[in-house]
Amino acid sequence: MISKYADLKQNKDLNKIKEAAMSIKEGNIVLFPTETVYGIGANALDANAVNKIFEAKGRASDNPLIVHISNIDMLYNLVKEVGQVEQKLIDNFWPGPLTIIFDRKECVPNVVTAGLNTVGIRMPSNSVAQKLIEFAGLPIAAPSANISGKPSGTKIEDIIDELDGKVDYILDSGMVDIGVESTVVRVIDNKVHILRPGKITVEDIQTLGIEVIIEKQIMEECLPQEKVMSPGMKYRHYAPNTKCLLVYSDNQDKLVDRINQEIELEKNVLVLGRTRNLEKYNTDNKLDMGETSEEISKNIFTLLRKVDSYNVDLVIIEGVKKEGLGLAIMNRLIRACEHNYIEI
Repeated sequence: MISKYADLKQNKDLNKIKEAAMSIKEGNIVLFPTETVYGIGANALDANAVNKIFEAKGRASDNPLIVHISNIDMLYNLVKEVGQVEQKLIDNFWPGPLTIIFDRKECVPNVVTAGLNTVGIRMPSNSVAQKLIEFAGLPIAAPSANISGKPSGTKIEDIIDELDGKVDYILDSGMVDIGVESTVVRVIDNKVHILRPGKITVEDIQTLGIEVIIEKQIMEECLPQEKVMSPGMKYRHYAPNTKCLLVYSDNQDKLVDRINQEIELEKNVLVLGRTRNLEKYNTDNKLDMGETSEEISKNIFTLLRKVDSYNVDLVIIEGVKKEGLGLAIMNRLIRACEHNYIEI
């Protein structure tokens, strides 16, 4: 199969988006942008279509998918109840990078939810994603666009080789805005439990007067037998083939010193660091992560895809403070490093 391709970077051609939406309605899968990362989407109510996503990605069937909607009526068709806290989250953060876990109705196929009685729903703010769902007239189940285990796709150039020919249609609108997947939450006893951190932060939710609990799996390894309600909690994620080490310290001098010590031990090392620290590292192999959390969030998956081309023995990655968007960045980096982590 040859994937159809639409370049929407300069012009959001609605006819091309309508073509892709028709492909979704016909039971095919489409690669499309959201504000977080690119996704591979299928009709969320068609189990056969959703199975094509798992085949294209090589994704385990016990890893649930997120369902994307374009209006609130779609939500009520999919879930049993929307509580007061969920409604507050919707009012403040939708459309946007927040996925809420609800008890599902029977119309949602088991393949979407990995057999769970719950389903994750979000309303993307990206205009192409919104139009695709609107034109299709149905909810779209979509995980991140990548082969499972690899870094998520934040621009088509990074993922075209691994997914071209595996999807019916590719909608290319350039680099995404955020660069890490949506925050995933579940409301239990009027408290918001964060299952996967993202752009919508603990602090953002707390400003609404809601108590927030960060689930331990965010920074810990999930056991193989554990059932999970959110993608990104269980399997090897975002990981290059090269061995990676994550190093963090509140003290920048200690951070740089420790990374230079690790460089001495290995010699053939690539460092991913903040702009301010790059020149301090005793290696020629360096990649600039950016300076702010927003820049690092946007760049990190593209950088993780580059590291194997350096043919080094070790990749050392600077950690960031685990607050705000930094919690989401560290969640992705710890998994990319397969929990090979030093905190000083």
